[in-house]
Amino acid sequence: MPSLFFFSTQPSEIPNYKIVATCLLSSPSSISLCYNLLKRNKMSWWWAGDLSAAWKKPEVHGGQGSYQSVALIVGVTGIVGNSLAEILPRSDTPGGPWKVYGMARRPRPNWHENCPVEYIQCDISDLAQTQSKLSQLTDVTHIFYVTWASRSNEAENCKINGLMFRNVLQAVVPTATNLRHVCLQTGTKNYIGPFESFYNFESHDPPYSEDLPRLKVHNFYYTLEDVMFEEVAKKEGVTWSVHRPDIIFGFSPYSLMNIIVTLSVYAAICKHEGAPLMFPGTKEAWNCYAIASDADLVAEQQIWACVEPNAQNQAFNIHNADIFKWKHFWKVLAEQFGIEKYGFEEGENRVTLAERMKDKGPVWEEIVKKNQLCPTKLKEVGGWWFVDTMFGGEAFISCMNKSKEHGFLGFRNSTKSFVYWIGKMRAQKIVPN
Repeated sequence: MPSLFFFSTQPSEIPNYKIVATCLLSSPSSISLCYNLLKRNKMSWWWAGDLSAAWKKPEVHGGQGSYQSVALIVGVTGIVGNSLAEILPRSDTPGGPWKVYGMARRPRPNWHENCPVEYIQCDISDLAQTQSKLSQLTDVTHIFYVTWASRSNEAENCKINGLMFRNVLQAVVPTATNLRHVCLQTGTKNYIGPFESFYNFESHDPPYSEDLPRLKVHNFYYTLEDVMFEEVAKKEGVTWSVHRPDIIFGFSPYSLMNIIVTLSVYAAICKHEGAPLMFPGTKEAWNCYAIASDADLVAEQQIWACVEPNAQNQAFNIHNADIFKWKHFWKVLAEQFGIEKYGFEEGENRVTLAERMKDKGPVWEEIVKKNQLCPTKLKEVGGWWFVDTMFGGEAFISCMNKSKEHGFLGFRNSTKSFVYWIGKMRAQKIVPN
């Protein structure tokens, strides 16, 4: 017999975030009851998207001059920026209909041309250019800041990323008269420190919760938060939210930290050369439990925080809410690219992915030409340093309790997410079939 518990028999009388449902899925009726309850409490978009519609692409809003909200996505060609650009214009997205501006440093790429956003090319490290282009966006109601820049050390990262974010806010906040919310994306480095100190710094003990204090170390995530608090305080009524994903599964050939495209390129090269697909990380990384954050799910939480009053002025972790092992995903990756030999080689001498791929530029050019892929250079799509860092030791686990307690019940099946984003890379002709 299914077990289904709620705090009230009158669900329409209680706030969304106090709905607590535990379903033992021994009967389809329990799923239906959960869905109907949440739908009556105006939670159907989050809940339905989690259960069955995660990969559907509904109709986009086609009206003119009838927008309820206006978004500015800073970093629209990035891994979560792409998801926001696809989800926000949909006709069923909460807070909508949405008009969407998408901003990025480079010219609009071919693979982004079908996104229904008004594209703005702007280098936000340039104050004059940022003021010129973004101060004109007087109708913006929500800012989604999902970009970052990488420098040689964390002190420099703090400097450049703080400058970029401040330039954006100082251009938009004073002129956007109806600005309501600023959404900032950071990550779990909030709890473990910057890349340069991974596995060599005494960080917090996982699982990480949002109320943990800041570490006493340079961290550009802290800089971004401080800039946001300072600039948002200058305009009455503007709220904020901070979102901290883990390793993100998503689509973007431009992302500095896209593990999906990097592993897909590595697998494609192995397949092309007839080489085994060997795991380039440590034994700890091969065997440990890990988590990931689906890019669409991250975008959904950010939109939820914009429209749900109980979620505003809060920081939230966000991941798929399940766990996996890379030793199991490695089989999935091999199967996706038709590679029969794969695995982890025991031994003390680890060969990093950066070392394996250092002379493979010409090989990638052959693959691109042979398969008529979008023209890319190996250095553009191969984030070897990021994968080597992530596979350098045990994974870091964060806690999702706060997000669920505040009303966001989203989740993803990480295996399905992994396969889906590989498929999207193929559909956009970034990696071969």
